[in-house]
Amino acid sequence: MALILQYINDMHVFMDKYGDPRTNPWFLMSSPFPTLIICLSYVYLVKVLGPRFMENRKPYELKNLLIVYNFAQVLFSAWLFYESLMGGWLNHYSLRCQPVDYSDNPIANRIGAAGWFTGRYNFQCQPVDHSKSPQTMRMVHACWWYYFSKFTEFFDTIFFVLRKKFDHVSTLHVIHHGVMPMSVWFGVKFTPGGHSTFFGLLNTFVHIIMYTYYMLAAMGPQVRRYLWWKKYLTTLQMVQFVGIMVHAFQLLFIECDYPRAFVWWIGMHAVMFFFLFKDFYNQSYSKPKVRARSPQPVETTLENDVTYKSGALKNGYSNGHANGLVRARTVLPAGN
Repeated sequence: MALILQYINDMHVFMDKYGDPRTNPWFLMSSPFPTLIICLSYVYLVKVLGPRFMENRKPYELKNLLIVYNFAQVLFSAWLFYESLMGGWLNHYSLRCQPVDYSDNPIANRIGAAGWFTGRYNFQCQPVDHSKSPQTMRMVHACWWYYFSKFTEFFDTIFFVLRKKFDHVSTLHVIHHGVMPMSVWFGVKFTPGGHSTFFGLLNTFVHIIMYTYYMLAAMGPQVRRYLWWKKYLTTLQMVQFVGIMVHAFQLLFIECDYPRAFVWWIGMHAVMFFFLFKDFYNQSYSKPKVRARSPQPVETTLENDVTYKSGALKNGYSNGHANGLVRARTVLPAGN
């Protein structure tokens, strides 16, 4: 026990020493353990406690709630995407190398991905800006709100459980939702802003489309028949992860003032999620449809035992003739 307590204390010392002082006093940011506990509780709730609670209950009718929830997620994602554009990427971020801005400026504090499409961020290398300028703090605030949005997405799974859609609570779904808050926490703690915010930029854009789809699907069959593009939504999600991979791993080949550990952290997350979504895509859309085979006649004689494939007839069949003449009989294999 003493060793565990010492380990926890050492971790807190490390967090205080190397964590971003601008986000350290913010909600859930001082330690990773609250986020870890919430994530583990989520997994237990949707895989064990929830199904047990619903075992002898009828599915809840949540149509109106789902429409409101998904519409709220569309608005939240759209706001985060807008902040990502206005906070840096639209005017001063570089796609090649964007360091983290460690300043305390309100604009930078406002959002983490906001610099991408404003031209301030560089797509190849965007280091972390440690200043406190308004633009920088706008970005930092956006990072925290993006982190918080990962908790709101837990309701996706909770609603599946309450509706007894247990087949939707797949391994992919639970891993994706359960891992993301913990992954994003480290980014907000150590590198709020800079190169890694490209992840949030793409992700919030995809979520605008995704939650729009969910909202329309919740409206019922009269709308659902127009949602033929679900397959392409999954494709868009995979394209997103390819973009994140390329954007992250390019820093392995160029000089950029950005932590190499986070290059691997973000890049490998994208690789993992890409293959999880690819497996889902293959299972859902790429499996060839099994066509029923036409029954093949089997020629046999009645002097031998005749057995149907279903086992309904065995041990001979009398043709009703006293002279013992044998008739040929066609038997169709059952079950084809």
